[in-house]
Amino acid sequence: MNYHVPVLFDAALDGLDLQPAGTYVDCTFGGGGHSRGILDRLGPEGRLFGFDCDPDAVPNVPEDDRFTLIQENFRFATNFLRIQGVQQVDGILADLGVSSHQFDAAERGFSIRGDGALDMRMDPRLPEGADGLIQRMSEQELTTLFRQYGELNQAHRAARALRKAIEQDGAEGIGSTGRLQTVLSPLAPPNKRNQYLAQAFQALRIAVNDELGALSDLLKASLRLLKPGGRLVVISYHSLEDRMVKRFMRAGNLEGEIAKDFHGRSLAPFDKVTGKALVADAEEMERNPRSRSARMRVAARNTQAA
Repeated sequence: MNYHVPVLFDAALDGLDLQPAGTYVDCTFGGGGHSRGILDRLGPEGRLFGFDCDPDAVPNVPEDDRFTLIQENFRFATNFLRIQGVQQVDGILADLGVSSHQFDAAERGFSIRGDGALDMRMDPRLPEGADGLIQRMSEQELTTLFRQYGELNQAHRAARALRKAIEQDGAEGIGSTGRLQTVLSPLAPPNKRNQYLAQAFQALRIAVNDELGALSDLLKASLRLLKPGGRLVVISYHSLEDRMVKRFMRAGNLEGEIAKDFHGRSLAPFDKVTGKALVADAEEMERNPRSRSARMRVAARNTQAA
C-alpha cells in the first residue's frame, strides 16, 4: 500500500509555476509524492525543502542532493529555512490534513476504522494526545471544540457524554478510539454515524495538533518568505482551513479585509491565480476518494512585495 496518494498532483505542480533553478518548500512532505514531482521539474541548481514532524515520513526521503527534509512543523518554516541559509523562496506548497498512512495506522488514533490508542498527534513529541485533551477539558470547552472544529450539531451533547464517560471510567479516561466511538455513536443522526464520528475525530485532531494555528503561522510567514512573483499553493480539506486560505489570499490577512492606500488602491499582497478553488475531477475522485473534499487555491506574491 502506498504511504500516501498525492491529491491534485499535476494541478499543484502547475500552480507552483516551477522554475528549474528555483527554491521551493513542500510543507507537508509525507510520502514524498508532491516532492518527487517538484524534483522532476527542477534543474541541477534547484532546491527543495520538505517539512514533516512525523518520523514515519523519514523513510520516504528521496536520494537527491537537491532535497532537504526538515523534521519540524511547517509553522516554524521561517526560522528553519534561515538556518539553511534561505531567506526567500519561489514557491510554497501545503497539502493540509492527515496522510493516508496516518489514517491507515490504527495505533495512531486518527481514523474511525479499527481500534487504537486515542492519540492523534502528528508529532509524537507533542506533550498531549487526544485522550489527555479530553480528560482535562471542561464540558463547556469540549462543547466549543466540537462546535468550532467539528461543526457538530448539538455539540453540547457530545461534550456531556464524554464528561460522563470519564467520570464512569475514572483514571483510565476514554483511552481508545473504540471507546470514543462507543460513547459518541448513540448521538449520531440516523444513517450518518460515520460522518458524525469523522467530524468529532476531526475536531479533536485539529485541537491536539493546533492545525489552524499552524496554518495561520504559515500564511503569515509566506508574506516574508515568498519572492515577488512567488507562488503559494494550498490544498485544504474542510471549510475552516479553506476559509482562512481564501481570506488570506484575498487580502494578506486572516480577516480578509483589503487595505488601501491614500488613493483607494488595493494594497493586497497577493494576486489570485485561481478564482474559485480547484477541485478534483470525477476520475481522480474515483481513483482517490480522499480527493473528494480537497480544495486547492493558488496565489502569487505581487510586485509590491518587499
